[in-house]
Amino acid sequence: MSDVTTINKLVQSYKLLKEEISKVIVGQQDAIDHVLISILCGGHSLLIGVPGLAKTLLVHTVAEALGLNFKRIQFTPDLMPSDILGSEILDENRHFKFIKGAIFSNIVLADEINRTPPKTQAALLEAMQERSVTIAGYTYKLDSPFFVLATQNPIEQEGTYPLPEAQLDRFMFSIYLDYPSFKEEVIIAKNTTNDESATVNPILSPEEIIEFQHVIRRIPIADNVVEYAVNMTTKTRPNSNIAPEIVKNYIDWGAGPRASQNLVLAAKAYGAIHGKFSPDIEDIQAVAPGILYHRIVKNYKAEAEGINEIEIIKSLF
Repeated sequence: MSDVTTINKLVQSYKLLKEEISKVIVGQQDAIDHVLISILCGGHSLLIGVPGLAKTLLVHTVAEALGLNFKRIQFTPDLMPSDILGSEILDENRHFKFIKGAIFSNIVLADEINRTPPKTQAALLEAMQERSVTIAGYTYKLDSPFFVLATQNPIEQEGTYPLPEAQLDRFMFSIYLDYPSFKEEVIIAKNTTNDESATVNPILSPEEIIEFQHVIRRIPIADNVVEYAVNMTTKTRPNSNIAPEIVKNYIDWGAGPRASQNLVLAAKAYGAIHGKFSPDIEDIQAVAPGILYHRIVKNYKAEAEGINEIEIIKSLF
């Protein structure tokens, strides 16, 4: 099958995916798009929103529509790395046997990831980057495709552990879920208080997802679009000579090279689902907020003056 045919197939499959997901999830179209784009790129996403916005339900519904195995890990202060990765036990023949943890799945929901200490958070690092885990000197490959979709509550900060920048950088997107509109909330209230439940049909197989991931990487991109992406990332760094004044005044640390890589890859996927055979600058701009948001660190002056990350990112366009 040619790449052009595969992209056309992706466009049709994407429409069907959105239809299946909308059976359960009302609204939140931007969040759904970014989750699906990150999956098509083989990336991970961090979903941030107040309780009750269906973050967990969204991830579970996406997994069903994609025909993928799904496991949920509730992160708590007493969660240990072995609870995620697995551990060795002594079997009845007095031989060590490895029991796989919840990380061995296609989609892993790390629910309230900031509720667990850094030691356990770090257990995800190798899995997210290398798609493997090392236990007692042995390396075990994870299932393919593999994605971590983590949730975080932005308002309850008591008893939480901020994610280190190294781990935040492993997430392709940070996705903010907002309150539904009045009409959407009326539909939600009706749909969730009756005795009916929607059936989500799998639209893709794991093999098709991997095929789409490969074709997205093969999509050609013009040099000026790549340079625009790198230029945008460079502008987030306050010590850069092309950084705007708002960055120099309000940012301590800017985005690293992984941001440029993700901008290019996400733009390819964003263009592909809209039927484009090569992304343009508008595609870079469409995906930039979710990719750069969690990769820039504001200073105290920005906090005091109420400057948010979105204002800073939009100044880079």
